[in-house]
Amino acid sequence: MWGTLVNGAAIIVGGALGTLLNRNLPERYHSIVFQAMGLFVIVLGVSMAIKMQEMLLCVLALLLGGLLGEALRLDKQSERLGDWLKRKLNMKSERFSEGFVNTSLLYCIGAMAILGAIEEGSGQFPTLYLTKSVMDGFSAIAFGAAMGVGVLFSAGPVILYQGGLTGLVLLFGGLMDAAIINEISALGGLLLVGLGIDLLKIQHIRVVNLLPALLVVIPLLVYFT
Repeated sequence: MWGTLVNGAAIIVGGALGTLLNRNLPERYHSIVFQAMGLFVIVLGVSMAIKMQEMLLCVLALLLGGLLGEALRLDKQSERLGDWLKRKLNMKSERFSEGFVNTSLLYCIGAMAILGAIEEGSGQFPTLYLTKSVMDGFSAIAFGAAMGVGVLFSAGPVILYQGGLTGLVLLFGGLMDAAIINEISALGGLLLVGLGIDLLKIQHIRVVNLLPALLVVIPLLVYFT
């Protein structure tokens, strides 16, 4: 699990460097960083989503998952968590919750988070997580510069999520189907496109409320394929 810990540390270091830049950057620089990262997230998401094979099932999972997430008000719950952390830590950053939620989504949804868990959980050297650490560290600098200290705290969900996945692979790795992993990854790419659109302020998309789709798609694929 040390690959996951390195990943979390890279986010903290990158976010801290970005936060230091945040204090000295004029607002127009914040805006261009948002635009650059928004474009990057969209391209990353498209590169994952085009690998989707079971489109109808993924669309159905997206609809059902979105309805479930909306019913549970996951977006509001995540905002409350960010606000709670902000109060407990006495943070003054106006964008604390935004930085925490958006970067947590970005770092957890990607294909490398899933494939890295499979690699590390099966006893291999965590090459994917180390590569992801470099990518996440540099992007954390950019997001930290734009959104402040909240970015650092996304390391927590990343460690919990990737550590949990790695543990599941250790226990049930032999039962995992490559086709299901591909569809989960592709669906995650679609959610990243939504996150990029939200970052660019083209349209507010409640990506957090769509997250249950990543779980809903599994029984659909098992039953219908």
